[in-house]
Amino acid sequence: MNIEGDDRAVDRPAPSKLAAGAVVCRLEGDLDLDTAGTARVLLDEGLASAARVLVVDLAAVAFCDSSGLNLLLRTRLTAEGAGKVVRLAAPPDQLMRLLDLTGASGVFPLYATVADALHNP
Repeated sequence: MNIEGDDRAVDRPAPSKLAAGAVVCRLEGDLDLDTAGTARVLLDEGLASAARVLVVDLAAVAFCDSSGLNLLLRTRLTAEGAGKVVRLAAPPDQLMRLLDLTGASGVFPLYATVADALHNP
């Protein structure tokens, strides 16, 4: 799925299974008020899968505001309620700073790469 507007394009491909028991959702572009709805659809699709682990690949996220952060936090709560876990992979510096400033870095398992998130407990 592609969303284009102003000077940004946000690509939200369908979740893809990369490892047994895990699904990876790759987010790209800005994760903000304008794109959170589209990202929510993708993350919900990942949670609806039979996979126990949802890895959110954030490597290509250029910017994240409070709407994006709230989406990630709500996704984590939904996952926990379903007996699943959300792992964040490759958060860029700006997003990592947001996670640290808000204390949210303490509630997510954080990994440097998608491969690390898939292969570590």
